[in-house]
Amino acid sequence: MADETTLPKPKKSVALSGTIAGNTAVCTVGRTGNDLHYRGYDILDFADQAEFEEIAHLLIHGTLPNAAQLKAYKTKLKSLRGLPQPVKQALEAIPANAHPMDVMRTGCSMLGTCEQEPDAHSESVAKDMIDRMLACFGSMLMYWHHYSTSGKRIELETNDDSVGGHLLHLLHGTPPKASWVRAMHTSLILYAEHEFNASTFTARVIAGTNSDLYSCITGAIGALRGPKHGGANEEAFRIQSRYKNADSAESDIRERVARKEIVIGFGHPVYTISDPRNEVIKRLRKNWPGKKARCVCLKSQHAWKP
Repeated sequence: MADETTLPKPKKSVALSGTIAGNTAVCTVGRTGNDLHYRGYDILDFADQAEFEEIAHLLIHGTLPNAAQLKAYKTKLKSLRGLPQPVKQALEAIPANAHPMDVMRTGCSMLGTCEQEPDAHSESVAKDMIDRMLACFGSMLMYWHHYSTSGKRIELETNDDSVGGHLLHLLHGTPPKASWVRAMHTSLILYAEHEFNASTFTARVIAGTNSDLYSCITGAIGALRGPKHGGANEEAFRIQSRYKNADSAESDIRERVARKEIVIGFGHPVYTISDPRNEVIKRLRKNWPGKKARCVCLKSQHAWKP
């Protein structure tokens, strides 16, 4: 009989726990207590080796691409990085102190008014729209960043063959190092999907009204922004920043837990042991070439830099 201390802890009963919200073949979380699978593949099997575009193809188009398919997919995404002039104008109107997620939300909504979804279309058209957003969201964020901080209207076409490499190239103005691109591949893969989380659920609710895809993603971005969802890492960083040393952090956290306050980073309704993504990102940090990596904060947008 297994030692009770080695068994997964029971999942917490919170909110709508146990209520069936729908069926999905895209992603499963915590099926064995502490795992994350994309279409049946354990992320730990490929997160630090695969390219993000391979996993994007798997999630969006349903299959892992072969070499020829991957090359064609990268070429397709590369051709979709540009932005309509009205979207650029909307991004230029956003103040420099705006939250990057607000920029993404606004940019997505504006793109939807410029490239409107047809009233009736096939599944392949919907997937093309998803690829379009995947390819140009980094362009939106970097265009706003440079314009809002220096007034510069940057060119949005680069020769980088990856989403992460393209974003880093626009951020720094030069082609990124291979190690930086590898870090982006791994990070983007780890956080590409997470089953029925709050933002996914929001998108599905909007889709259930027969609204357009851009409205679904705009709403999902709004849900993702909150400190109890995608914004939790920012909240955790703010919490860590108030402590002078480990002792003061432990004392304060213990007091907050005793008062049953919500402490970002402690407790999860599904991952009762640890987040399986942590071991990969920590290994990346530990094995960073040359100087130890540090995370440089662009307002709330994080980018790897040695």
